[in-house]
Amino acid sequence: MDEGWREKFKLRAMEALNKKAPFGNDVDLSRFTGQAVSRDAIPDDAPDKALEVGIELSEKKSGIYFQLDHSVILSQLASRIKGLELMPIDDALSKYDWLRQYYWKALSVEQDKYTATAELNRTKGYFIRALANEKITQPVQACLFIDSEGLLQAPHNIIIAEEGSEINIVTGCTVGDRAKRAAHLGITEFYVKKNAKVIFTMIHSWGEETYVRPRTGAIVEEGGVFISNYVLIKPVRDIQTYPTVYLLGRGAKAKFNSIIYASKDSIIDLGNRIILMEEGSSGESVFKVVATGTSKVYNRGQIIGQSRDTKGHLECRGMILCPTASITAIPELIAEHSDTELSHEAAIGKLQEEQLHYIMSRGIPPDEAISILVKGFLDPGLPGLPENLQAEIRRRLFIIDKSLTKGV
Repeated sequence: MDEGWREKFKLRAMEALNKKAPFGNDVDLSRFTGQAVSRDAIPDDAPDKALEVGIELSEKKSGIYFQLDHSVILSQLASRIKGLELMPIDDALSKYDWLRQYYWKALSVEQDKYTATAELNRTKGYFIRALANEKITQPVQACLFIDSEGLLQAPHNIIIAEEGSEINIVTGCTVGDRAKRAAHLGITEFYVKKNAKVIFTMIHSWGEETYVRPRTGAIVEEGGVFISNYVLIKPVRDIQTYPTVYLLGRGAKAKFNSIIYASKDSIIDLGNRIILMEEGSSGESVFKVVATGTSKVYNRGQIIGQSRDTKGHLECRGMILCPTASITAIPELIAEHSDTELSHEAAIGKLQEEQLHYIMSRGIPPDEAISILVKGFLDPGLPGLPENLQAEIRRRLFIIDKSLTKGV
């Protein structure tokens, strides 16, 4: 593939290599290497690990992408999935010259040191495209798997939903038993064309020494719908992300649903920005979190109303199970037009003792009673997610460490 066209991005990235992100802790990326163990097969522990994040690895399954460290192990699309294109991003850039127009368009390569490092150390990524007017009912699956100690993984993904199309994507990110310490810089760009719809569900199950810095941008045209579901189900050393959605078409819509179970000493800094650029556009962000152990959680949300008849809403609901955990909600509403309607609400507190005592009065042990309340509080109910996957999330997400419930 001719790489000359990428030189301008590399030059811009070089200038931003020391640019810290405005939010979150600064991560020393020099501690991580680009050296990956060379493998051409799926590791033995990968199928179970992938299943924990909603991905079923199978040679027979169509519409699936599996990346191990820096290598694409599985990328297949059966012709029976009409109207869908799925391939490694490098193959797509070689096949379609026009795709270069989308590269670093939804976000900036010099946004911070993480976008810059991702461009200079890009390690594969996927391209997913729903063709015009095609309704793809079968969920498309993608798994980014880290299996080498000290690895820096930096995929660049591009997703395009052409006019009138619909697509449901489930992506899971996780680490293998061999990767005790790792860093993930995932770049993802979404382009939702006129009257198209994208439901994107991301499930993270990282390690306790994994540093994660996803960077995401989405552009939604007239009548388009973008729904992002995010689930974090296990401890992580440090994660920070703040995706931005540009609703630049009339009547465009965006919704973020985030479900977080923060445990041990995880540092979780999540948020999103929705920019209501055109008449009739609307956005909503709902964040639900349970914090245990000594975890620290930050929820940042920003909605900017720039046009008439626009609406936006931010909501944060938090439950703290341990006195050593913390949740910080930081909502921000910016009205740049007199005919925009923006709102926010936040409620953070401890487990309701009345409810806990009531359940225990029915003969249920304290730990099980707490689990029941947490399940009800964090119940997924994620739009577009298959019921079997929602059931799996419910089963795995809410297993509470008894040591973390002391003092509740």
